[in-house]
Amino acid sequence: MIAVLCGGVGAARLLAGMVRAWPASDLTAVVNTGDDTMLHGLAISPDLDTVTYTLAGAIDRERGWGLQGETWAAMEALGRYTPERPAGSTAGGTWFNLGDRDLATHLYRTHRLAEGARLSEISAEIARAWGLRLRLLPMTDDPVRTMVGVADGEIGFQEYFVGRRHSVPITGVRFAGVEAARPAAGVLAAIDESDVIVIAPSNPVVSIGPLLAVPGVREALLGRRPQVVAVSPIVGGRALKGPADRMLGELGVPVSAAGVARWYRDLAGTLVIDTVDGALAPEVEAMGLRCVVTDTVMSEPGVAGALARAAVGR
Repeated sequence: MIAVLCGGVGAARLLAGMVRAWPASDLTAVVNTGDDTMLHGLAISPDLDTVTYTLAGAIDRERGWGLQGETWAAMEALGRYTPERPAGSTAGGTWFNLGDRDLATHLYRTHRLAEGARLSEISAEIARAWGLRLRLLPMTDDPVRTMVGVADGEIGFQEYFVGRRHSVPITGVRFAGVEAARPAAGVLAAIDESDVIVIAPSNPVVSIGPLLAVPGVREALLGRRPQVVAVSPIVGGRALKGPADRMLGELGVPVSAAGVARWYRDLAGTLVIDTVDGALAPEVEAMGLRCVVTDTVMSEPGVAGALARAAVGR
């Protein structure tokens, strides 16, 4: 059994490699929900949807999110009302694009939540509807929201990431509501019972950070440290996608594979780094981690599969 802690595009691509290398029934993906938000009255779970669409072969690979061949008629129609929107109103906002077919997922999720279903139940239903056979779990069924400190105060993650195009420096990150959250059913069991636990090459601060902040998750990983393998999302001193490099640097963490090793050294027994960072292996190992050097740039499914096997050691 293999558990993968994940969020975002890098995690989704690694999982796509894993389902080619192992039976889906052997895999459990525990997915960040700190990015979740409400828009137009709809419950949006970006990381859960990115993982689902990627594994279903339906993702728009160029953007890394949303559905391939998507249309945007609903967003275009909303734009008609923007000039009439009163000051202070957020009605009809189009800054966060939701594709026409993608809307169906959010409509279904929102309706099921209103019926009293848990997010974990709904995520399993959506996964099955897309033909997925691995176990897909949100980190928690409780609301947790990633808040980002910037120069003019604190803003929600989606406002930082999409609204401001992650172009402003951060002063800190907070996971609102996490103290009262509980891991979704099956999360701790997946960590305790898996032969290997992989921390995917996701943003350590805002993709893996919320997951680790859910009470009980970090403690469970500490108890399994020799079986925990982290994959560095930093290659050659930069993130391949997204703001992980800038966020780490702005929080005072060296932007390198060695900086990632410092971030995870208490939790992971092994760190996988890219071949371009091979010279950093001694520094990583000096922090008490085993270091695996391989190609981590998942430009095609074959590379993702090879990376998955290198991470798991099989």
